[in-house]
Amino acid sequence: MPLVEETSLLEDSSVTLPVVIIGNGPSGICLSYMLSGYRPYLSSEAIHPNTILHSKLEEARHLSIVDQDLEYLSEGLEGRSSNPVAVLFDTLLHPDADFGYDYPSVLHWKLEQHHYIPHLVLGKGPPGGAWHNMEGSMLTISFGNWMELPGLKFKDWVSSKRRNLKGDRVMPEEIARYYKHYVKVMGLQKNFRENTYITSVSRLYRDHQDDDDGQDGSISTQHLQIEKSKFVKRNWEIRGYQRIADGSHIPFCLFAENVALATGTLDSPAHLEIEGEDFPFVFHSMPEFGAAISKGKLRGKVDPVLIVGSGLTAADAVLCAYNNNIPVIHVFRRRVTDPGLIFKQLPKKLYPEYHKVYHMMCTQSYSVDSSLLSDYTSFPEHHVLSFKSDMKCILQSLSGLKKIFKLSAAVVLIGSHPNLSFLKEQGCYLGHNSSQPITCKNNPVEIDAYTYECVKEANLFALGPLVGDNFVRFLKGGALGVTRCLATRQKKKHFFVERGGGDGIA
Repeated sequence: MPLVEETSLLEDSSVTLPVVIIGNGPSGICLSYMLSGYRPYLSSEAIHPNTILHSKLEEARHLSIVDQDLEYLSEGLEGRSSNPVAVLFDTLLHPDADFGYDYPSVLHWKLEQHHYIPHLVLGKGPPGGAWHNMEGSMLTISFGNWMELPGLKFKDWVSSKRRNLKGDRVMPEEIARYYKHYVKVMGLQKNFRENTYITSVSRLYRDHQDDDDGQDGSISTQHLQIEKSKFVKRNWEIRGYQRIADGSHIPFCLFAENVALATGTLDSPAHLEIEGEDFPFVFHSMPEFGAAISKGKLRGKVDPVLIVGSGLTAADAVLCAYNNNIPVIHVFRRRVTDPGLIFKQLPKKLYPEYHKVYHMMCTQSYSVDSSLLSDYTSFPEHHVLSFKSDMKCILQSLSGLKKIFKLSAAVVLIGSHPNLSFLKEQGCYLGHNSSQPITCKNNPVEIDAYTYECVKEANLFALGPLVGDNFVRFLKGGALGVTRCLATRQKKKHFFVERGGGDGIA
């Protein structure tokens, strides 16, 4: 039985979409919001605490931020993102947030429907992406208002649901519900297609008139106000399938002038690539570990849990085990004084639980003169050599000293990779280092700093974790950069159409 009209695939699609967004997490949602015609303006009574930035904003108060020079506005700003537009948009939405202030946004939003750019957002699950799959036992790293998207305050949504917000930090499932509701209340549903899996995104080097006869079904585009136009170039072919209610798959084929990658990086957990890593007692995600704890599999175990990694997800696992009275062996390659540790970037007052973990990492480290501590023992500058079938692991220090421990479980949390298998070379060619896989931290997609267009592929954009912005606070800047780029090109196209005569995009 086919799905409802909004997610039907069996429609003839001879048109070429201006934009297809792959990924329906907060990056894809925010981009859809702005492509739908929502525009940010400086509020009439707003005064930004950065006086230089405020004076720049005053110069073009009548223009939306989308229509202003983002490089000029971003100049001189500093923040916790390497992408200047991300820092700019964050300071407009959350002025001086890193100093602990909760100033209101200096922006207000208007829906200007004539700026609508037809697009589709394709996602595997409901809007919200990976937030629907996160283990609910942990608070989010960010405050609730930092997780919100433009135009709908998170606290207002919580109040409307008659839920009590006990603190500024919230559970992932609350955030997932908020994102799903956001798409509905902002009227974006017509652009979203769920249960879609992309198998191929490839360049087309043929003319617009070369229509394919007998092509696969295409995702419904009848709601998207598109007119056929020779000015929309058929640059990309997107193939995949949609899983429908009875479990069967329906293939589809779409054509697009531009593709935006908003997939996130949580698809494939990174592995140590060592002997025994595939034993069933070795987990590679917080949901797996959380499920084992909630099912009581580790209750009453005397042997410790091995946790590998020095990031926030590993810290979450430490807290999860610690709070459930499960002893921990915590192994990481870095020294505890390494300035690159994420804990160094988090204010103690705002993130006390993570600094508790960091304090234990520093003060409860293993010594050859003593045995394991009862609750937690850290092993800085160590790595795991192998796992054995009898649930033992072999650790090795920088000096080459080896140690064997019996475990109740192991959790390897050393990052994750996006699944870009639908691109040529798994998308590696888009990175700063084309010989390595794309990762958020070490090898993000190389983009133009102000348009978010891939340096190595025209008409292909990337935003969010793929370009190094792991925090929702900063990925919204990607939506601004992409929207400005596409809106500017659309204006030029309409000018050309008006001068030369012809049809444009509705």
